Amino acid sequence: MELIPGLPNDVGLECLIRVPYQHFSSAVSVCRSWKVEIELPEFQLHRKAAGLSRSVVVLAQARVDPTRIPSVMKCLATPVYRLTLFELETCSWSELPPVPGYSDGLPMFCQVAGVGLNLVVMGGWNRVTWEVSNSVFIYNFVLGRWRRGADMPGGPRSFFSCASDCDQMVFVAGGHDDEKNALRSAIAYDVGKDEWFPLPDMANERDECKGVFHGGKFHVIGGYPTEMQGRFGRGAETFDVATWQWDQVQEDFLETATCPRTCVNGQDGRLYTCRGGDVAALQDSTWQPVAELPAEGLRVGFKELHVEKSGSIGGIFRPCSVRLLSGNIKFRTEVALLCITS
Repeated sequence: MELIPGLPNDVGLECLIRVPYQHFSSAVSVCRSWKVEIELPEFQLHRKAAGLSRSVVVLAQARVDPTRIPSVMKCLATPVYRLTLFELETCSWSELPPVPGYSDGLPMFCQVAGVGLNLVVMGGWNRVTWEVSNSVFIYNFVLGRWRRGADMPGGPRSFFSCASDCDQMVFVAGGHDDEKNALRSAIAYDVGKDEWFPLPDMANERDECKGVFHGGKFHVIGGYPTEMQGRFGRGAETFDVATWQWDQVQEDFLETATCPRTCVNGQDGRLYTCRGGDVAALQDSTWQPVAELPAEGLRVGFKELHVEKSGSIGGIFRPCSVRLLSGNIKFRTEVALLCITS
């Protein structure tokens, strides 16, 4: 079947790959052949080869009330978060549709992961009742809409670690149950199959741990056991996807016992974290400073999802706040994004 009547398919494809990603959802509804073509992995490779991919940062961003009068007192109201897109090339902003059933904002403390052409939102608390949710929602950038995924199994789980292999799977480990008992259990979600799979338990309980997928392994960093309650440890555990087993615990993975939320995977094959007033990279089992944080950077967290230019919206999400561009270290403090280039 011809992509465009009267044109050879290779010419039709050249036309189709030039459709901006914002209009993919409209393009796939034109006809079945367009939908099939756009959803093929090869289509995204054609866009990349033609230099038509776009870099996009996805952020969970607090909505600012323009009517609120500034005060010296901190606002005690629960902030409302929504998912926004920031295009690096055009510096333009847009907002994703709300998660179904959460028109008043994202669930509190939910986790977000990018998998292929999908954005996955899982868990969190109901903003009104504070009830723990095990729900999973997937936003497809080609179709431009949300769908409901299979709920997380195993009962209530809050403050868990979460990371994606960027292609197919989301890994979840640790956190705590509804009685504040820290968890050792771990599970994995196949986005394409909409199925959950059990993983072996970790060696240690880890509440408020950080998940990072790095070097083909799921790293669960820091956290604390039930009896420690808020006193973070320095250790980490690594799940090897190839062997489907946990490696030996690294007791001194972090330099200090601190919250590991700024640990991220860099596109240069190194892990990064923010410590004090600088950014450090893990080099030969040692954290080495690589840049000084701007003053504004000390007031923000790093939990955004970066879509690398080589993959763009038509490629692969990279769940990290560090990105390789080309030479000097750059800070984009207005979106809390650290760009490290080579």
